[in-house]
Amino acid sequence: MATTKCSLKEKIAYALGDAAAGGITWKIMSIAFPLFFTDVFGLSFADAAALMLLARLFDVVTDPIMGSLADRTQSRWGTYRPWLIFGAIPFGLIFALLLHTPDLGPVGKRIYTYTLYLLMMAIYTAVNVPYGSLLGVMTDDDNEKNQFSSFRMVGAYAMGFITLLSLPYIQKLIGGTDAHQYTIIGIIFGSLAAVMTLLCGLFTKERIKPKRAEKYSFSQFVNLFKNRPWVYLTLAGLCTNFFNGFRYAVAGYIFSYCLGGNVTLGSFIINFSVFMAFGEVTCMIFGALSPAFTKRVGSKRLAFIIASAICVVFSVAFFFVPMSPKYIWLMIALVVLTSVGVGIYSPLLWSMYADVADYATEKFGTSSTGLIFSSGTMAQKLGGAISGSLIALFLGLAGAEMIRNDVGNLIIDPATVTDSVRTMVWSLFSLIPAGIALIMGWLAFKFPIKK
Repeated sequence: MATTKCSLKEKIAYALGDAAAGGITWKIMSIAFPLFFTDVFGLSFADAAALMLLARLFDVVTDPIMGSLADRTQSRWGTYRPWLIFGAIPFGLIFALLLHTPDLGPVGKRIYTYTLYLLMMAIYTAVNVPYGSLLGVMTDDDNEKNQFSSFRMVGAYAMGFITLLSLPYIQKLIGGTDAHQYTIIGIIFGSLAAVMTLLCGLFTKERIKPKRAEKYSFSQFVNLFKNRPWVYLTLAGLCTNFFNGFRYAVAGYIFSYCLGGNVTLGSFIINFSVFMAFGEVTCMIFGALSPAFTKRVGSKRLAFIIASAICVVFSVAFFFVPMSPKYIWLMIALVVLTSVGVGIYSPLLWSMYADVADYATEKFGTSSTGLIFSSGTMAQKLGGAISGSLIALFLGLAGAEMIRNDVGNLIIDPATVTDSVRTMVWSLFSLIPAGIALIMGWLAFKFPIKK
């Protein structure tokens, strides 16, 4: 029955799903894409901002449709698992193609990037919405849900740590131009993401049969907005991804504009990906400790509020660190301390979505697990991409301008990287995320389910 203990093997398999989506594809998309699109691929700030904003509008439509479609899937592999099994290879392939820089003119590059980016968002939705929804049908035991959610976050952050720490060394090993390096990185990590997603689909189990609403009905979408826990949690989820989105997307600019490039300590290279990797390993540790911490404080809601407060305090503190490589270890220390809060709230968010799905089933009589979890995925993509597009916009407003380099690609004019641009970068990593975390904590305080 659903309340039986689930095996360690299945929990590891479930963790592989977010190791692929969160630890590889989304991590690289969040931290490397803004810099890749403007400094390597050659898009202007305006093009990069418009691309990410268009993709978000696309997701507003596709994510809830995918959630509703997944809820009605019936196959020999179950309701949600077939989307992982058959979506794994396209998932990895499109990701790899997106990191390739074709030999095209400006118009051709725009068409290539816009097409591939929208396809990536579509396949990410087709895989990740069902993946998140699996949590609602693998068990009805609340402790087991917390365990699965914790394994998920540990998998995502452990793989994120490996991905970010290895990037500069893989680039150095590959050699050649930046464009060539990113092409090979796409092939390597796209292949890994495909294999992990496939293993997740094959080695997890669906034990609970959803109460299906066999016919499509607009009332299910209306019911979402009648579901107060869903409203508060979705807004909180959006804030968590704005918080992470700003920090990860601007990390590359911190090293390029504020610290004068990579910081080398002996044979140890600290670039933007290694810098954030310290946070990833912290998130992994505290993601694993999150269930115990939640049990200690007495509720998911209170644990989420405490985690948000941690993010506020140490994000604000980062703003007052001088912009100098001499203070790199202090910066890393504050990234680590901020990541304690991120590690605690990340598994809680998905476990709370499972509670919201249970609440919706009781209140409205039919399962909308996929639809509800799709809002979490939509919030993730919306927060990541809008924050990325806003960074491009804010840097432009602060005075950064684009010029063409010797091979015709658009790059940032070094002469326009003034103190105002540097201060904007610093604020986008610290003060702005702190304000978002404050709102996030207030939304958690208002969340009606008191588990």
